[in-house]
Amino acid sequence: MAVFFIDTATGQVATQRQLIEVGIASAEEPPPRPWLRIQGTGDASTMWYAILRKRERGIFIGTLVLRHSDHHASLLGRGWDEVPIEQIAAVAP
Repeated sequence: MAVFFIDTATGQVATQRQLIEVGIASAEEPPPRPWLRIQGTGDASTMWYAILRKRERGIFIGTLVLRHSDHHASLLGRGWDEVPIEQIAAVAP
């Protein structure tokens, strides 16, 4: 279960734990911009939720949505891309 962040410049998605492990964030402070928290439950699991991203007005935005729901299908139909689980990672600066 995790809290997810998106790098609005690149579209990279990472968990808070991954960002802490590589030194981008700390347990007390969220990561700096361009990282932005993806709104949603703070205990999401990729078993139940999908992370979607879309480039809008020059930046990437992200959302958390229940897998296989009507909303999930609707967003995919409107051009959102699902982030593969294996691509959710943080890279040290």
